[in-house]
Amino acid sequence: MLMSGKKALVFGVVNERSIAYGIAKALRDQGANLALGYAAEPIRKRIEPIAASLGADFVFQCNVSTDEEIGKAAELVREKWGTVDCMVHSIAYANREDLAGRFIDTSREGFRIALDVSAYSLVALCRAFEPFFSPGASVITMSYYGSGRVVANYNAMGVAKSALEASVRYLAVDLGKSGVRINAISAGPVRTMAASAISGFRSILETIEKRSPLGRNIGLEDIGRCALYLASDLSSGTTGEVVFVDSGYNIMGV
Repeated sequence: MLMSGKKALVFGVVNERSIAYGIAKALRDQGANLALGYAAEPIRKRIEPIAASLGADFVFQCNVSTDEEIGKAAELVREKWGTVDCMVHSIAYANREDLAGRFIDTSREGFRIALDVSAYSLVALCRAFEPFFSPGASVITMSYYGSGRVVANYNAMGVAKSALEASVRYLAVDLGKSGVRINAISAGPVRTMAASAISGFRSILETIEKRSPLGRNIGLEDIGRCALYLASDLSSGTTGEVVFVDSGYNIMGV
């Protein structure tokens, strides 16, 4: 099995339809030991049954907006596992009002929140867990087509995802010195809780189905398989990349 004996941290599981869940399941099915990080105490009741169904070793709270809580989470993981072989960052947030209307109307605070939670959190997590990454470890984060193209109503999140992808490239240099890889998956639209906040999401799904080379939308299984490749030794020479899993939609022109 590709992940046998490997220890994988997964941030961002909210329910069984979330992208992070699809990735966690793919890693677990190939033998990985799992630990799930959740943002706040109210989510714990929702996460624990999911963790049990996945056979996760433990769950832990980690609000990625505070360095103190990230530090505590890293210390907890060190105590329980010692080292980490894979970290999945599937975290993004923007105020609902900043995912509709005109981007120019984004508030300063809304912009800060989107960049902090959706992009800087990757940097903060990598810094905190860097001492515990095993040689050859893999970090995976989630991006979207709207990072490099204008997508209606994606607005502040598009800018945040662009910053996230740039962060992946810079982090690849820093982490690469110790043999750690980091890559982003740019996934096509999937019906998740986060996607429901984007106005006009249904029309985006219809467009992908009509215009993508494969003529279909993707599912959690497609994303999970790509993440499995990036997490495993199969991608030992790949770092700093953005890998598209969108039925080929990103290659299409007018």
